[in-house]
Amino acid sequence: MSARWRVLVGFAVLLALLPLVVPNSFVLDLVNRIAINAIAVIGLNLVMGYAGQVSLGHAAFFGIGAYLSGVLPSQYGWPPVAALGAGLAAAGGLAFAVGRPILRLKGHYLAMATLGLGIIGAIVVTNESRWTGGPDGMPVDALTLFGHGPGNEKGWYAVLAVALWLTVWLAQNLVDSPVGRALRTLHGSEPAAQSVGIDVPKYKVRAFVVAAMLASFAGSLFAHYVGFITPQVSSFMHSIELVTMVVVGGMASVWGSVLGAALLTALPQLLADFEGWEMVLFGGLLVVTMVLLPRGVVPTLARRLGGRARA
Repeated sequence: MSARWRVLVGFAVLLALLPLVVPNSFVLDLVNRIAINAIAVIGLNLVMGYAGQVSLGHAAFFGIGAYLSGVLPSQYGWPPVAALGAGLAAAGGLAFAVGRPILRLKGHYLAMATLGLGIIGAIVVTNESRWTGGPDGMPVDALTLFGHGPGNEKGWYAVLAVALWLTVWLAQNLVDSPVGRALRTLHGSEPAAQSVGIDVPKYKVRAFVVAAMLASFAGSLFAHYVGFITPQVSSFMHSIELVTMVVVGGMASVWGSVLGAALLTALPQLLADFEGWEMVLFGGLLVVTMVLLPRGVVPTLARRLGGRARA
């Protein structure tokens, strides 16, 4: 068994045992939210960490999945699973359509273009109140398949744990494939990638489409899990939260994405007792993390531990 598979099996065992040590439903709910965020962050890391592209509007794709999972079943009678699939198709199609023109840009031009995409998404779900409920939000039907659904937090944990493991497995396979090697090459130097025959625009768009579909998938799961959504799921601040999870956990690291999602989902809850100061402490912790661990938590620790092992 390869080292990658040993880690994946260990992760599966950890996910299976985790419910046995979770003390209460509040913590289990937090774990479920971490899993949802991790799915979206893994996809975003493919774009930012591996392809080297900035995306400040990724919450737009999260919102596509969330709102299609809310609107299609409640207003058009779609089965929830079919609505989830429609969200995947819509997010992937939009990413493919806008990917080539947007990803030709570089630097702050690319950042502004993706920011504009996210703002458009937030405006649409806020203004189209006849479908989305506008600023007040809308309820979302329960997720069911053949009349059965997750039900409570434990049932949802089983669904989300499987979804997260499959997402990690997919991302690891993609990173280790020729596509992943091409993405790392163009991240290092686009001219060098072109000189060895890599179709740079094609691989950028591929990463963007996969990331958009994973964000939509996470958005659909979030909508059904919480049972109610508001335009916040498509907001600029949500996009920044996802980007921060990527940066803190570690660029170009699948496991860094999982850790970043866990840290930044759990920390606000852990700091809630510091009423009035929680955001100050949260910001301070982020600054300290980036000063001491500039490459992100997982890559920096792996590099230091690897260096000590070689020494």
